Amino acid sequence: MSRSAIRPLITDINPRSPAAESYRMLRTNIDFSAIDRKIQTIMLTSAGPEEGKSTTAANLAVVYAQAGRKVLIIDADMRKPSLHLTFNLSNRRGLSNVMIGQVSLEDAVQPSDIDHLHCLTSGPIPPNPAEMLASSRMANLLEELRKAYDHIIIDTPPVIAVTDPQIIASRCDGVLLVVEYGRVRRELALKAKQLLEHAQANILGVVINNKKHSKEHEYYYQYYG
Repeated sequence: MSRSAIRPLITDINPRSPAAESYRMLRTNIDFSAIDRKIQTIMLTSAGPEEGKSTTAANLAVVYAQAGRKVLIIDADMRKPSLHLTFNLSNRRGLSNVMIGQVSLEDAVQPSDIDHLHCLTSGPIPPNPAEMLASSRMANLLEELRKAYDHIIIDTPPVIAVTDPQIIASRCDGVLLVVEYGRVRRELALKAKQLLEHAQANILGVVINNKKHSKEHEYYYQYYG
């Protein structure tokens, strides 16, 4: 099965579409937010499941790569990983294997079909993802990756469900909260924001997913900093 049949990456298959342009606008907004600090590591999360955070992470990584930048996308959702499906890659080894020293980072990172874009899938689901992400090994890994890539995009689980995103957020330059329009109650979105603020995350903005616009009823993403 092709990557597009599993989870379409609109920025790759139809880069001139309104949705793809919205992702490029998101990239531009992030770049312009980097006034006082470099935005190199970007974490994405959501309030709840099925809000499009993984799709947003993947498309954001693609538009950064299309700009000629060297990009790594990491699937740090080690409870319900999906990056390997999106990019049609093997998940036999990935982040969890690197964390326990089973494989080297070089052996775990895989090239994608997109120029300049590499992927680090989750690897086999571990029994202790939160402890793994909170480890000094994870902190050291991110520092090592900063030297090798222009941008590192990190997909994490929903922030209300587990503590994993709060752990990662404190180690990233910026965080994007993905919210599906009309699906998530306001109080849950606010709770997600509060949890990230409690972790001292640098919240870059909120990505509103699946908001309907225009006579043609195009769906695309909006960014609110």
